[in-house]
Amino acid sequence: MSDTHLSEPLLQVKNVKQHFPVTAGLLRRQVGMVKAVDGVDFDLFPRENLGLVGESGCGKTTLGRTILHLYRPTEGQILFKNADLTLLKPSALRALRPKMQMIFQDPQDSLNPRMTVGSIIAEPLDEHSIIKDKERSNRIEELLDAVGLNPRYTNRYPHEFSGGQRQRIGIARALGLNPEFIICDEPIAALDVSIQAQVVNLLEDLQEKLGLTYLFISHDLGMIRHISKRVAVMYLGKIVELGPAHELYSRSQHPYTKALLSAVPLHDPGREAKRERIILSGDVPSPANPPTGCPFRTRCPVAETRCATSMPEPKNLGLGHWVACHLME
Repeated sequence: MSDTHLSEPLLQVKNVKQHFPVTAGLLRRQVGMVKAVDGVDFDLFPRENLGLVGESGCGKTTLGRTILHLYRPTEGQILFKNADLTLLKPSALRALRPKMQMIFQDPQDSLNPRMTVGSIIAEPLDEHSIIKDKERSNRIEELLDAVGLNPRYTNRYPHEFSGGQRQRIGIARALGLNPEFIICDEPIAALDVSIQAQVVNLLEDLQEKLGLTYLFISHDLGMIRHISKRVAVMYLGKIVELGPAHELYSRSQHPYTKALLSAVPLHDPGREAKRERIILSGDVPSPANPPTGCPFRTRCPVAETRCATSMPEPKNLGLGHWVACHLME
């Protein structure tokens, strides 16, 4: 699923699959496969913020980690600045890592409680031997200031900070190596509602100042609407709809996207009271035993016979709006 754009893509994801073996018995023989990501395609352009949404367990985080090669993909290509990460030697991949970073979901788990804030932020600088001594200390203070924290906090420990402040420390660590591309893996999900807007505003400001490119993973469609210009909807390891945010929110075409949007509260009480919600039956199928044909067919209110026998191909509806649904054919 590509888009017409003036510049070259910074990131190209082509038919990426991430399958994990399921083993059983004393000899740990393989008895199955969990298809966490099962054939994903999209392009991401410089300075863009692409929102990736879907229910818990649909493969969003696994896709993010696979793109950064924290997991080696089972199949497919991941091109960053035209370099295929799946073919690079470890030394060449390590040289590219400073340009690709990740902000994790829970700052409580992603920050080492035994390390000071200064050591946490300095860790990537030390790992890649960028700077040392006084220059290193100045850089740490500069990063703390950039995320709205007091530069004097370098000798404090993570437990001395609130959840929002800990996430700012995680953001400062991600910025240390001057990245071009950052995967934000539900960076506000573990924070109080009152703090979420502050962190989102900080990420938007940093993107504007530093020219960053984001893949913003979230299950909150209401928030994604305000920060992402394009949105990709994921279900059971596949992207089922992708397009400009205004287009997707105003005239979504896939039954799953419609159901997700129907659950987003409206600010107008009158419209909210009259609106019909689409309630999906059943649970998300296991990625270890996905349905035949369209992955959404077991919960789809408008499924047809052909949905059980063949996988729908993504169809371009124009304006960069793609939908993988038989009803669009």
